[in-house]
Amino acid sequence: MFDKILIANRGEIACRVIKTARKMGIKTVAIYSDADKNALHVEMADEAVHIGLSPANQSYIVIEKVMQAIRQSGAQGVHPGYGFLSENSKFAQALTDENVVFIGPPVRAIEKMGDKITSKKIAQDAGVSTVPGYMGLIESAKDAVLISNEVGYPVMIKASAGGGGKGMRIAWNDDEALEGFESSKNEAANSFGDDRIFIEKFVTQPRHIEIQVLADSHGNCIYLGERECSIQRRNQKVVEEAPSPFLDQATRKAMGEQACALASAVGYTSAGTVEFIVDKDKKFYFLEMNTRLQVEHPVTELITGVDLVEQMIRVANGEALSMTQDDVKLNGWAIENRLYAEDPYRNFLPSIGRLTRYRPPEEISSESYVVRNDTGVFEGGEISMYYDPMIAKLCTWAPSRQLAIDHMRTALDRFEVEGIGHNLPFLSAVMDHAKFVSGDMTTAFIGEEYPDGFDGVRLGEGALKKIAASCAAMNRVAEIRRTKITGRLDNHERKIGNDWVVNLQGQSFTVTIAADPQGSDVVFEDGETLRVSGSWVPGQSLAEMTVAQSSLVMKVSKISGGFRIRSRGADLKVHVRTPIQARLAAIMPEKLPPDTSRLLLCPMPGMVVKVNVEVGDEVQEGQALCTVEAMKMENILRAERRGIVEKINAGAGDSLAVDEVIMEFN
Repeated sequence: MFDKILIANRGEIACRVIKTARKMGIKTVAIYSDADKNALHVEMADEAVHIGLSPANQSYIVIEKVMQAIRQSGAQGVHPGYGFLSENSKFAQALTDENVVFIGPPVRAIEKMGDKITSKKIAQDAGVSTVPGYMGLIESAKDAVLISNEVGYPVMIKASAGGGGKGMRIAWNDDEALEGFESSKNEAANSFGDDRIFIEKFVTQPRHIEIQVLADSHGNCIYLGERECSIQRRNQKVVEEAPSPFLDQATRKAMGEQACALASAVGYTSAGTVEFIVDKDKKFYFLEMNTRLQVEHPVTELITGVDLVEQMIRVANGEALSMTQDDVKLNGWAIENRLYAEDPYRNFLPSIGRLTRYRPPEEISSESYVVRNDTGVFEGGEISMYYDPMIAKLCTWAPSRQLAIDHMRTALDRFEVEGIGHNLPFLSAVMDHAKFVSGDMTTAFIGEEYPDGFDGVRLGEGALKKIAASCAAMNRVAEIRRTKITGRLDNHERKIGNDWVVNLQGQSFTVTIAADPQGSDVVFEDGETLRVSGSWVPGQSLAEMTVAQSSLVMKVSKISGGFRIRSRGADLKVHVRTPIQARLAAIMPEKLPPDTSRLLLCPMPGMVVKVNVEVGDEVQEGQALCTVEAMKMENILRAERRGIVEKINAGAGDSLAVDEVIMEFN
């Protein structure tokens, strides 16, 4: 077995590999760029080697710099994680040339399967069902339009060396094909150092389901069930689960056997994933094979009990698999939510900055349920603009899908993140969405259910009453503390009233509180009474309350006259006032936001890649104005209405902050 391995990656996946290596008694070496000097994976590893500047194309994906770190550390093997060099055959070959073990598949398997064009041809030859498309390389945007018309819209424009949603665009017409080709090509070059593009038919109303395979160098190959990855945004997975609520045993078996046939056809060893598109009739089509560990591998581990990182290391060490297909049992249900540094209230645009608060829920592993959080960040750390915006993967397991969802809801409510924009509210909304709960979703779920973006969750009256009752009881606790702080502890201390008006989400509830040492009875104007209890005290950022015998978890912060409450995807300003204060508040004028309709503001921290217009140009609604790159993704900013460009404040290469003015109109 290896004495020391190097992890050629960063963030949560580097931390994940270190955990298993430590369990196996293997020492680890981290690599890091300037931006990652104080990163968690650097702290966790036994050794760390600096490899260059912050941009990935000047550090993590420069093969020679990684090789220098391997030589310096004396590592015997390298685990590549996912992304970066994980599917780069030149890197795997460089390791082989220096007698360093690549903890992944053979070079030839990477070459064949890592290239999406070649892999589709091999899949066809192996009898695997494939999506129609153009398998040749596409040289220009003009050619992309011609080919798209031949294949038939809608089409998927994809980077041949791509993955993780990078270098992928859906085009429904010629204009989108032109733009999509250029953006995909640029993203592919920046993310993978390979700008080759191909086009295939986009299957409408598909489900994205993938098969996890595990193969050794002794001719054994098994599949470990499937993962449902249909909740996606911009072709980037957001929620995954295992098993799929859609598949039956016969389809699972057929997909698994085809996945193993494909792996065997290329002499595959190690862990790998064969991705399929599945239509409403359970017909499945090969999409691609990822010759690496997948981001969403934890859900497979949770339902099978197999540590995939350990198996990769053992296979790389020449060991035979210790299990057969008959040994693989799917136990219970697992769900993974990806926590991204993306602001859902700004159309999920990247957010960077310092994590002023980062408190994940407690990790739990019991026979009844599991809470697991794979992460690579810490409170006080920086989220930079240079890398993927994913900062954690929150997973739950339970004996049934409904219980796994229930535990995920609570875990999301307990997850505290401050200092950056993040998608926790959106994840909570998905967990409560009727389509997700029923398992009836496709890859179009987010586009169909949130066509105008995400602007928060509006809670029903029942949920609002529970929050109102809790806040009334919490406010009473805060008021009592304030009277004691004044030092008036005699019989003349200020009396705390029992009658309050709670305002939230545009609704007002008049309540009366009857308190006792164990809690409070909160009586609403309509006669409904909710019993509230909990141990919250002023200053605590998390309130775990029991309301009407059910659990309510809320993130709490103080605002003037009440609380900011975040729970189940809702972000509420809750004002708790006396009846007189409530009457006065009702006649206070509302402060209006400034008018920015004649400005193009930078929606995220990033760098201007291209400006499409000049001063004096007349622009039309929907016209591309400029392109801003952030966290390896290109974002085209478009005109919201007709106007004339009056002033341009930024040019290509400029780095901008959030809400910085790019151009002005008249």
